[in-house]
Amino acid sequence: MRNAILQIPETRTASERRRVMRAAIRQLERAELYLAAVAFMELDDRQAQRAVSRLRTDVESLRRHLGEHCNQVAD
Repeated sequence: MRNAILQIPETRTASERRRVMRAAIRQLERAELYLAAVAFMELDDRQAQRAVSRLRTDVESLRRHLGEHCNQVAD
């Protein structure tokens, strides 16, 4: 897996691209957990809460996009 990630994208096989996408999705899922933890810390800072909310939305959107793209690579 590490070799697939470190390769130049143009040299990856379809299988390696899928593995890299899945690794990216797993990392984004971890990021979602951390952002959820920060969101529930009740920071009493409106601007920080807006930023965390925006980040959570962006991470979720990116995770969905990569999931869809990963499925297209599989086809």
